[in-house]
Amino acid sequence: MEVLVSEVTVVEVPQWRGSGARTAERLREGARLVAEMVDADRRIQVEVDDDDLVVTASRVRAAVVEAGWDGLLVTAGGDCGVELEPVAAARRRFGDGLVVVWFDAHGDLNTPESSPSGAFHGMVLRALTGEGPDGLVAGQPVGAGQVVLAGVRDLDPAEVAFVEARGVRWVRAADAEALVEAVGIAAAAAGGERTAVYVHVDFDVLDPQIFGSVGSPTPEGFRPEELLELVRAIAERFEVVGLGLMEYEPAGAEDQALLTSVVKELVAVCAGW
Repeated sequence: MEVLVSEVTVVEVPQWRGSGARTAERLREGARLVAEMVDADRRIQVEVDDDDLVVTASRVRAAVVEAGWDGLLVTAGGDCGVELEPVAAARRRFGDGLVVVWFDAHGDLNTPESSPSGAFHGMVLRALTGEGPDGLVAGQPVGAGQVVLAGVRDLDPAEVAFVEARGVRWVRAADAEALVEAVGIAAAAAGGERTAVYVHVDFDVLDPQIFGSVGSPTPEGFRPEELLELVRAIAERFEVVGLGLMEYEPAGAEDQALLTSVVKELVAVCAGW
């Protein structure tokens, strides 16, 4: 595939109420810092409503409409619940050709009934497939076959059941060839005229022994260079139209320096720079 150079718009959403972590308020500052790490042509900030996720989602929706989709849309969160509107917008824009690659320690595939915590950040991907809390469900769902889990290693029983029943593709290891194959199969199964990939990155996909500034650290994650290699492999084969960067809870200068390098390279790879 010929790699096209994209303009970059970053939408900053300092939402934290969707998280179940006791340190979630750090996500406010995390969103600001991540947005600043992005080399962007255009910047949009969303004012969140700390008491109403539905109101915040409506504001994110408006921000994504304002941004348009002329290049790479980067969303800087905030908790993973921020991803509802950007991914839903990508689904409307690119239709059946959209594939969502979910780099995360967790599947985020619970429902309000199955969630152990009740936190929306653990439900958002399920909400994107059409099941979720009132007011926080994609109007045009993403098909389960259009989703590829990458690096996910902590699923609740109900999430495992959903993955198995709905045929969600799941690449656990840092295997670029397997991941590209999974994305290709998902794209072929979806049958869209144009394949477009939305890459979601929750930074807890990284190994907490290397990067620990997240609210839900989970052992045995990817090394930063493995994450970059996997995203690069996707971008070399497919058009990446969206990039979500989520769940950074600032906790030290060393992690911030590492993340700055990772974010800049992720954006550059996805934008074709």
